[in-house]
This record gives sequence, structure tokens and C-alpha cells, in this order.
Amino acid sequence: MTTLIAYLQARLKTVVTVCLVLLAAIAVASLLVDTQHAHSWAERRVPFFWSLFGFAAAALIIGVARWFGRSGIQAPADVYDRTLLPCEEEE
Repeated sequence: MTTLIAYLQARLKTVVTVCLVLLAAIAVASLLVDTQHAHSWAERRVPFFWSLFGFAAAALIIGVARWFGRSGIQAPADVYDRTLLPCEEEE
């Protein structure tokens, strides 16, 4: 797995280009979907509705997770490097 990551990092510009082409292909394909039987007004009228909805939902989930982690549930980065305080030492 590390060799794959190193391979992709060495070719970052190619990876970004492939991802942008894939994103454009998905956007074009979403325009070809029949929206006559859509369930809501937004599905019929807003182009790329489900793509935008999915992006917004993912951004919201990431934001809530970051807030939740920083609010005290996440352990500090140096949790294993710290020495025990005198009151925490085992007797």
C-alpha cells in the first residue's frame, strides 16, 4: 500500500487530471438522466442536484466530525510520548 501511495504522489498532476476528467464525465452523465419522474422540484430543475447534495452532506459530516473531535473526544497527538505525573504513577 505504501508503494501505491508513493507511486501516486510521484504522479500527482496525472492523478488530479484523471480525477477532474472523471468528475466531468459524471457531471455529463447526470445531465443525460431522465428527470421526468423525479420525486421533487429540485431533482427536476437543479442540474447536478444529487452531486451537489452529496458534496454538501459529506462536507457537513466532515465539519461535525472535526468539531466533535476537537471538543474533547480526540486524544492529544503526544498522548504516548508524555510522562506520567507524580499523582498518576502506579505504586
